[in-house]
Amino acid sequence: MSLPMHPPLPLYLGLSQWSHNHWLQSLYGQGCKNSDRLSRYAEVFHTVEGNTTFYAIPSMTTVKNWNDATPESFRFTFKIPQTITHQQQLRHSNQSLVDFLNTMSPVEEKTGCWMIQLPARFAPNDLPLLDAFLDQFPKHVTTGVEVRHPAFFAKGDEEKALNRMLLEKGSNRIIMDSRPVFSATPNTDAIIDAQKKKPHVPVHAIATADNPVIRFIGHPDDACNDPFFKNWLQRLPLWIAEGKTPYLFIHTPDNNAAPESARRLYGVLREHIAKTQPSLSPLPELAMPTNTEMVTPQISLL
Repeated sequence: MSLPMHPPLPLYLGLSQWSHNHWLQSLYGQGCKNSDRLSRYAEVFHTVEGNTTFYAIPSMTTVKNWNDATPESFRFTFKIPQTITHQQQLRHSNQSLVDFLNTMSPVEEKTGCWMIQLPARFAPNDLPLLDAFLDQFPKHVTTGVEVRHPAFFAKGDEEKALNRMLLEKGSNRIIMDSRPVFSATPNTDAIIDAQKKKPHVPVHAIATADNPVIRFIGHPDDACNDPFFKNWLQRLPLWIAEGKTPYLFIHTPDNNAAPESARRLYGVLREHIAKTQPSLSPLPELAMPTNTEMVTPQISLL
């Protein structure tokens, strides 16, 4: 099936998750039930990283509830289960993928990108497995691939082979920008944990298809993100002008203040585009939560 006839946004903004207890103080409002968190989240943000499917395949009833909780314009970006990407490493995975996509069918039309996160041990010699795996997806769906092996960031023949394959398959290269969090002093448990778990790889801002995906792993002091986000103030408008629709996900080490950071950075991008790219359609304002008193942060252009 094709995606419903909703005009796409110029850019989809989201966080790494939709359920976080700390957000009862901001995004959801006190007293929000767990079952209402996704719908509250979707009142503000346009998309979300569906990390939950990486760890376990949900029931179809749960998937239907996710569909019912979100507007037609909302876009999920669900991760392919780790049993396929990390345990099977894409080998003999055709039936596993079919079963997963069948379970997820209630939200197929709301899934903007199926994210294939590969482990660091997935090396250039394994590219034929990725080539065959991408062919298993229905032609109408959008995929994104995140690699972590150092050879894919060395600007050599191995990286060129990866990019060429993704271009041919129409699959997006997922871009991890972990520079901000690695610039932080490791003086809290959250920062130490993030620096252990997040890949410390170069940022190669390459769009191999129409929906480049950026995972921006922010500094805990939001103001420290500005020098790193400045690059995206240039790149994102260029992609939008080319007719691409980027997905931008904002993380923080513990994600407690991720909603506020995302709102501020989106506001900076929105005003930057309005002032420097008047020929582009303006980014829409980010909606305020209807049941909370989440403060709109001050926006200052870089």
